[in-house]
Amino acid sequence: MPPLAMALALGAALLHASWNLALARSRDPQLVTAIGMLAGSLLLLPVALLDWRVGLEAWPFIALSAVLELVYFIALAAAYQRADLSLVYPVSRGVAPVLVLVVSALLLGVATSAGQVAGVVLVAAGVLLVRGVARVGHAEARHLGLALAIGGLIASYTLVDKEGLRFASPIAYLVLIILPAALGYLLVLWRIRGGPAIRAAFGPVPAVGGVAIVGAYGLVLMALSLAPAAAVSATRESSVVIATLLAGPLLGERVGARRILGAVVVVAGIAALAAARTG
Repeated sequence: MPPLAMALALGAALLHASWNLALARSRDPQLVTAIGMLAGSLLLLPVALLDWRVGLEAWPFIALSAVLELVYFIALAAAYQRADLSLVYPVSRGVAPVLVLVVSALLLGVATSAGQVAGVVLVAAGVLLVRGVARVGHAEARHLGLALAIGGLIASYTLVDKEGLRFASPIAYLVLIILPAALGYLLVLWRIRGGPAIRAAFGPVPAVGGVAIVGAYGLVLMALSLAPAAAVSATRESSVVIATLLAGPLLGERVGARRILGAVVVVAGIAALAAARTG
């Protein structure tokens, strides 16, 4: 994995962990997410216009990815209203790179090295160790199913974007995905909540969140243009370790030996990915 691609993916991990922590703590994750998506995409639009390269071949991928992103953000915000971040976040982010690797190798015919396989497996195992998913009850089992579904959505749009980026510049591609998804999300919320509730939710917090949302996704898109999807997806999942470390001072959570071990395993997986070469 090229060093620049790894740096981009790790930067995305930091931004992603930060906005997920903020989202989980917010009083209304749905509105914060929708307004944040809109604010972020509008902020990126002038930058996208500076390098607006979108081929006709990109539009099917853009349309599919926009739908997947919309469903993903709705599901994520809904999950944070019902379940703990400590369950939803590590599970959804942990299963995504494994699904990307499996689909890439079995269905898309992408060559995969032993180092990549080891790296993805280590990252996924480390993500689960960081927070753990054992001893779940009936309610948590439903939450676990939602987290797994979110992981499937992450893997899906990662694979779609990997192909779509062959025909468009990363920032233009990002704006064309997030802006329609944000407008669709706000339309749904407007019909459910009404205009006054939407207007009242506008403020600096969703705007800053929007910068983090599109910033993290933009860094991932640029990394995908430089490295295999499985490697980028797995490296990005180090955000779970970052979120765990921040959860101590920000959320008052205790970071025990199991979480420290999980962080070490994730770092080992990233190192394996950095050294791996595809055949």
